[in-house]
Amino acid sequence: MTTPISTAMDRLSAALNSNIIPNQEYLLQGSVLDSAVEVLLHRLRGLCDNVDSGPETFNDHEMCFSIRRGPPPEQPLLLRVRRALDYQDMPWQLRYIGQPELGDKSRPTIVRSSIDIATSSTVVEFLTELGCRLDFEYIARGYMFRKGRMKVTVSKIFKMGQQGKIPESVEAISQSYLVELSVLAPSGQDAIAEDMRIFAEQLKPLVQLEKIDYKRLH
Repeated sequence: MTTPISTAMDRLSAALNSNIIPNQEYLLQGSVLDSAVEVLLHRLRGLCDNVDSGPETFNDHEMCFSIRRGPPPEQPLLLRVRRALDYQDMPWQLRYIGQPELGDKSRPTIVRSSIDIATSSTVVEFLTELGCRLDFEYIARGYMFRKGRMKVTVSKIFKMGQQGKIPESVEAISQSYLVELSVLAPSGQDAIAEDMRIFAEQLKPLVQLEKIDYKRLH
């Protein structure tokens, strides 16, 4: 008989070693103008699952935190907190996001570490006590589609009010929607990236989903 696992850390280590925790995100991003978003949504309804019921909608408040692990050029640790504005009783979500691994040019998608945790509403105070800094926050409203393990979100990004208050009338940051195609999976499942590339090809020319090099943007 094997020795029983007695602690939470032992359980987590065992799960990681068994490679069953979805701890990597495969990601492609793009944008579509407001004037063309309805055509894209129509295309996604035809390509994705649950055609009859239609896509899920969301109206979320997202806060992006960072904390330095050392002096530059050491990259900061990035954490995001997201809450549903339409469902106040739902748990908040804390998400760790690692630095993108762009890899060679032949890799179809960005790959980055990502871990999601459901939390209570006190998570912001907890992160502040740890020394995390709030870099920016915004409201994201839009639609979410599923195609097998793939998730597609079409989001309109709005500005937040002063001091973190939700404004009565929100102002859009741009005249376009952010489009993201992603999959959360255990490490080592790179075949998923090729499935995403094939799916992204079906959305052209409505939207060009590609790897975004954030370092070049800076």
